[in-house]
Amino acid sequence: MKMSGGVEWALHCCVVLTSVEEPVPATKLAEFHDVSPSYLAKQLQALSRAGLVRSVQGKAGGYVLTREPASITVLEVVEAVDGPAAAFTCTEIRQRGPMATPAESCTAPCPIARAMSGADAAWRAALRAVSIADLAQDVADTSGPSAMTRVSAWLTTP
Repeated sequence: MKMSGGVEWALHCCVVLTSVEEPVPATKLAEFHDVSPSYLAKQLQALSRAGLVRSVQGKAGGYVLTREPASITVLEVVEAVDGPAAAFTCTEIRQRGPMATPAESCTAPCPIARAMSGADAAWRAALRAVSIADLAQDVADTSGPSAMTRVSAWLTTP
């Protein structure tokens, strides 16, 4: 499965937002991740449209998660940014060309479509099984217990 680069940035933003209570400006998130503010704004807008983050207006405005991190799955973030469409679309090639199978004989999806559908379902199940809280815990486990505290301090320092 190929995902856009926006998925990576959206996931990173969701993970770092677990470390704060107050809204974080998009410009601060962009600076933290060393990515273009306009590029990151598109990902944050996609997350907002999906109801995963909320934009808070005003001087102390920015973005916050809308739900507990344990209830937001990686799949939700992927679908917010890249959409929910399956990665593979069967075009019934078996019904074309000089050896075409008649449509009335195609009573079940072709083996290729079944294999790709199974792979898509497994991929989605794997991403659905991982939450933003799981990723944040993995950051703490692999980067040290103070990693998320340091992230929070950086994000909340004016």
